[in-house]
Amino acid sequence: MPQPSRATDATHRVVPTPAGRIHLVEQGAGPLVLLVHGFPESWYSWRRQLPVLAAAGYRAVAIDVRGYGRSSKPADVTAYRMLDLVEDNVAVVHALGERTAVVVGHDWGSTIAANSALLRPDVFRAVGLLSVPYAPRGGPRPSEVFASMGGEEEFYVSYFQEPGRAEAEIEPDVRGWLAGFYAAFSADTMPAPGAPDPHFVSRGGTLRDRFPTGGLPAWLSEADLDVYAGEFERTGLSGALGRYRCMDQDWEDLAGFDGAPVTQPSLFLGGALDASTTWLAAAIDAYPTTLPGLRSLHVLDGCGHWIQQERTEEVNHHLTDWLASLPT
Repeated sequence: MPQPSRATDATHRVVPTPAGRIHLVEQGAGPLVLLVHGFPESWYSWRRQLPVLAAAGYRAVAIDVRGYGRSSKPADVTAYRMLDLVEDNVAVVHALGERTAVVVGHDWGSTIAANSALLRPDVFRAVGLLSVPYAPRGGPRPSEVFASMGGEEEFYVSYFQEPGRAEAEIEPDVRGWLAGFYAAFSADTMPAPGAPDPHFVSRGGTLRDRFPTGGLPAWLSEADLDVYAGEFERTGLSGALGRYRCMDQDWEDLAGFDGAPVTQPSLFLGGALDASTTWLAAAIDAYPTTLPGLRSLHVLDGCGHWIQQERTEEVNHHLTDWLASLPT
C-alpha cells in the first residue's frame, strides 16, 4: 500500500503518442493511476480527484483524450477507433517512465479504460469504471442497434454519428449547449419523470430542444463551465464526436474479443438515476462472468451521470479504498 504524502501542485505536460501528442495533468508520486474522461469533458473532469489521489500516495494523471483539449485532433474519423485510443494510453504510461498503471475511466473513458485493460493486460494491472458498465463486444453492428431505438424518435448516438450534424447544433453556442447537456443528465436538474427524454431527438429536431431551462447543476460553477466551453470553442466538437463515429469500426476491430471478460481487479461506480446504469443493468448483473476480478461495486442513490463531480467525496472514498486494496 502506498504511503500518504503531502500532495504537490498539479503540473501540465504534453507527451508523444501515436496521436501526435497527449496533454495531461499530473499530481503526486507513487503508483500510476491514469484517469480518462468522457464526452463532452476533458482532464478537468478529474480536478477533484487529482489532489486526493496524490495525497493518498499515488501519481494521479488525467489526460485529454485525443480530439480534446490540447491533445492532437486528427482529421480522419478512423483515427478515433478504440485500438488507437488504447495505444495512446499505453504510450502515456511509457512516456511517464512507467511500465504499468491502474486505469480509471468515466463515460466513454470507462469504455476506453475497459478496453485498455482487455487489450493490454501487460500494462494495465487494474481498471476502474465510472457510470458506463463494461459489456463485452458482441451482438449486432452498433449502428443497427441504435437505429432501432426510439421508435419515431432518434437515439442520440445515431444523431452524433452523422458527421457535421451535431456540430451544427453545438458550435454556434458551445457554452449554452454544454450547460444544457450537463444539466440534462445531472440528478438535481434532469427533466422530471414523464418529460421528453433528452437521450432522444424528435424527427427534424435537436437534442437541445429537450434540455432543461433552469440553472446549472450544483456541481458545476460558472467558472467550471467557462473551462469546458473554452476548450470546445477552441477545438470544435468533431474530434470529440469522432468516438461515436467509430463504433462500427470498433465492432469489426474487436471481433476476436467477442464476449471476452476483463479479468484484472476492478471497480464499478454508477449513479442510480443515470440511464447508463439503469439501461445497462443486465451488463452489471453479468459481472461475475464479464468482470470476474470485481472488488468494489457501488450504485449511488440520487446520483446522475457526472458521478465524480456530482458526488466527489463518495467517489474519492470508494476510489482510494479500492486502490489501497490492490497489490502493488
